Amino acid sequence: MSLSINLETRNNVLLIRLVGELDHHTAEDLRSKVDHTIEENRIEHIVLNLEALSFMDSSGLGVILGRYNKVKSSGGEMVVCAISPAVKRLFEMSGMFKIIRLEENEQHALMTLGVA
Repeated sequence: MSLSINLETRNNVLLIRLVGELDHHTAEDLRSKVDHTIEENRIEHIVLNLEALSFMDSSGLGVILGRYNKVKSSGGEMVVCAISPAVKRLFEMSGMFKIIRLEENEQHALMTLGVA
C-alpha cells in the first residue's frame, strides 16, 4: 500500500492528513513535502491527523520527530489527533506522547492552536 498525503494550511498551522502506510518507502516523500510547505508558508504549528494511517514504522517516527524539532525550534507546537489504535500503540511505546500532545479530533486540535 502507499501513502496519501493531504496538506492544508490555516494561517500559521499546517494540517497534515495521512492515509495508508508511512514506512521507509514513503517517509522521504512526506519529509520533503512538509519541509517545503513549512518554508513556503511560514508555518509555526503542525496538526497531524493519523486517523486513516494504517501502519507506521521507525522511518515514519523519524520523519515526525524531525518535523516536531523543526517547529519546536521556532517556538511552535505539534499536535496529533484522531490516531488509529495501531499507530497510537507505536507512539506510546516510543515515548512520542511525552513531547507531542494528543487531541481527540482535528477540530479540537485546531481550536487549541487558535485556528478553528
